[in-house]
Amino acid sequence: MTPGFVDNALGWRWSWPLAKLALVGAYLLGAAQKLLDFPGAVAEQAHFGLNPPALFAVLTILVELVGPALILSGRLVWLGAGMLGVFTGLAALTANAFWTMSGHEAFMARNAFFEHLGLIGGFVLVAMLDRRRP
Repeated sequence: MTPGFVDNALGWRWSWPLAKLALVGAYLLGAAQKLLDFPGAVAEQAHFGLNPPALFAVLTILVELVGPALILSGRLVWLGAGMLGVFTGLAALTANAFWTMSGHEAFMARNAFFEHLGLIGGFVLVAMLDRRRP
């Protein structure tokens, strides 16, 4: 049985859009930062061994803009969630390969890796819940 105050909070008309914004906000911020410092975005891709780095920087920016836009707009939510879920999985494998590290570095990367898995779960839930919305 859900307490009344929780039921009210979940039923509030702004809960759904604010929850979606919270889920995708870091991606929007990441895209904005990359657009404002494109050479830095290219350097980041090169750091992770992605070639050509400029192409991967552009693709990253597009995914970080289009995915959230689809989720927030309520149009093709499954596609936006899928884009961000796959992107997040690939980023976790690329940037947080804790199995190749040791010590504190491995500890931090392991935490980040599993946080990324949590985000992927969030994207799956958003897509599932969107299917049930009238």
